[in-house]
Amino acid sequence: MKQTEQWTNRLGFILAAAGSAIGLGAIWKFPYIVGTSGGGAFFLVFLLFTLGVGLPLLLAEFVIGRSTQQEAISAYKTIAPGTRWHWVGRLGVVCSFILLSFYSVVGGWILIYFIRALTGQIIGMQYEHVFEQVISDPLGAVGAQLAFLLIAAWVVARGVEKGIEAANKYMMPALFLLFIAMVIRSLTLDGAMEGVLFFLTPDFSEITSESILYAMGQSFFALSVGNSVMVTYSSYLNRNENLVRSAGSIVGLSLLVALLAGLAIFPAVFALGMEPTQGPGLLFVVLPSVFAQIPLGGLFFLMFLALFLFATLTSAFSLLEIIVASLAKGNEQKRKRMAWIVGLAIFVCGVPSALSFGLLDDVRLFDKSIFDAADFLVSNIMLPLGALLIAVFVPLKIKRETLVRELRATTSLGRRLFAVWLLLIKYVSPIAIIFVFLHSFGVFD
Repeated sequence: MKQTEQWTNRLGFILAAAGSAIGLGAIWKFPYIVGTSGGGAFFLVFLLFTLGVGLPLLLAEFVIGRSTQQEAISAYKTIAPGTRWHWVGRLGVVCSFILLSFYSVVGGWILIYFIRALTGQIIGMQYEHVFEQVISDPLGAVGAQLAFLLIAAWVVARGVEKGIEAANKYMMPALFLLFIAMVIRSLTLDGAMEGVLFFLTPDFSEITSESILYAMGQSFFALSVGNSVMVTYSSYLNRNENLVRSAGSIVGLSLLVALLAGLAIFPAVFALGMEPTQGPGLLFVVLPSVFAQIPLGGLFFLMFLALFLFATLTSAFSLLEIIVASLAKGNEQKRKRMAWIVGLAIFVCGVPSALSFGLLDDVRLFDKSIFDAADFLVSNIMLPLGALLIAVFVPLKIKRETLVRELRATTSLGRRLFAVWLLLIKYVSPIAIIFVFLHSFGVFD
């Protein structure tokens, strides 16, 4: 069934797609991976992957969704009927389900921090103890995760235009304004330049095969590709919109957020003598310590948490949407019911991740906590696998004239850019993904 809903305009689509990309990956995961993977060197590798692999894949997902006007699973069935290629869409749905099951745990942590910061219960405390208390409290962690998913389900249940698009139109501008305020405050601290140099000066001695794999995975997170979310989002886009221009806008916003995240966090961390290699606790342990030492720190920390919460929710909307859309298939009443059912199912499946720092702390899967194992499965296996399959699928199964029409490759410049894109998607993207996979497993050591 063709999609009955559409984005009201190009801006609504770009803000929603950027909101999907600019989530926990950009604000929570990106800074701590940069901090533990060589600073500027990792950022440069991430930039290359984003432009050379992520952008071509983003356009590929756009073509699949817009050309069929159908959600992920049905889109693959329409293009390649009678084959098993629809499992790429199913992989995306399962990947999004698992991803949201543990990201909603972090979303719950943010809610707890936001409420505590709003009531003045964070700044001035022992931050390591606060973080340990938040993640190890079973009732609090599970309850906050549920609250986070209920918010996401409520928005998705309202539909594409009245729910997802309307929420992003307010949240995304607010996110950028908060980010700019944070960067200005961070850069005006004494000693901030050391953090800027750490973030932007490459140290390739810190780059390992694992950090290269993380950089590729992060580039998929940065553009929300590999799990067919953008197939679903682009299926709501009318045929008059320019896919190449829209993709360029989304990539530009995504890279801008990555840059702003680094400039907001690392100058402040270095200015106050903190360690950038804190890991996942960087935003929950180090940053409260930073804000506690600057004038109006409580206010700025509250602003940062609001920014963090907005970004997490906009990303959650897209992850929930791909699942709900694949089940509702354009039926508005079914959408409302499925949004709540799927949201609650994700909550139930995410409870072990929420408890993996407390009651289930001793449970290990491949020498990782349940939370970390789910993160590794999605980031290092499912997203790259999905991206590889999409890169093979598009040039193999979609007719060249359809690709030319969807990407508007009719002018002289358009034909040259199309040739570059086709080269990247057919050869560079698959080879890069396979090479990094093999390298990460020690094949080239």
